Amino acid sequence: MTVLITGGRGAVARGLAALLAERGAAYRLASREPTGAPPGAVHCDLTDPGTFPAALEGIRSVFLYAAAEHIDAFVEEAVRAGVEHVVLLSSSSVLDPGARENALAASHLAVEEALLAAPLRTTLLRPGSFASNARSWARSIRSGAAVQLPHPGSHSDPVHEADLAEAAFAVLADPELGGRTHTLTGPRSLTFLDQLEVLAEVLGRPVAHEEVTPQAWKDSVAAYLPGPYADALLAHWAAGVGVPARISGSVELLTGHPARSFAAWVEDHREEFGGSANAKGPGPLARTGALQQGRVPGPFNRVSDGT
Repeated sequence: MTVLITGGRGAVARGLAALLAERGAAYRLASREPTGAPPGAVHCDLTDPGTFPAALEGIRSVFLYAAAEHIDAFVEEAVRAGVEHVVLLSSSSVLDPGARENALAASHLAVEEALLAAPLRTTLLRPGSFASNARSWARSIRSGAAVQLPHPGSHSDPVHEADLAEAAFAVLADPELGGRTHTLTGPRSLTFLDQLEVLAEVLGRPVAHEEVTPQAWKDSVAAYLPGPYADALLAHWAAGVGVPARISGSVELLTGHPARSFAAWVEDHREEFGGSANAKGPGPLARTGALQQGRVPGPFNRVSDGT
């Protein structure tokens, strides 16, 4: 069984590929721009249906990023190619009130609905906040400038990309875990101020912040974040002020170990924030609990040749 991994330049996709390779499982890494992806990546642009047939040829399982523009065409081609299982990296934002009117949530919701309506076994992975969103503060922290926050007291549930990769591996490997919906969170609800305190502690130096108006923040990101998406983020953050995020145990259920902390994520990425290199234990792609315990059943015990 060969797995198509879309979004090949992303951290979750690369982490999943590493886990599959470690197990000896066949996979095909795909990217919109394969020249910037790891060696061997094939061309699959989710905004260009013309790239779907070649990428899906001979594929039985797909790890899919949520891109709504041509999801119907992707589903049609996947069915034609004989795909049996799709694991979607969606978002827990689809559960929010008014998700259909929210630019970020609506696109994920559209992909979920298209897959669930198709003759495909579908597994939905719904992460909350990615720990890697903190990268948006890296330039300010490296330079010593204050991090600008429109809603400093907003809670989120930052989840490590390595946990997302391991969760995806688990549902691909174990048929009993697939075909379901899993909400994935980090181990704690943290405000933005909490996250800055963790960064300061790990880096060993103060991290300043400045509260700004929502409009000022929106203006500061206008060059690379379209207005509707900025509005969606601001609304989500405003709703989270003083409201702790709900924490699930799905990461541990799927991987066999507790979700990695935000501090662990910062340790893994400390140099991006101007921190010095630090001796580390097992990296972010360490073996999953299932691998450690030798209990990975299902299709990866009978692997086809690599792609």
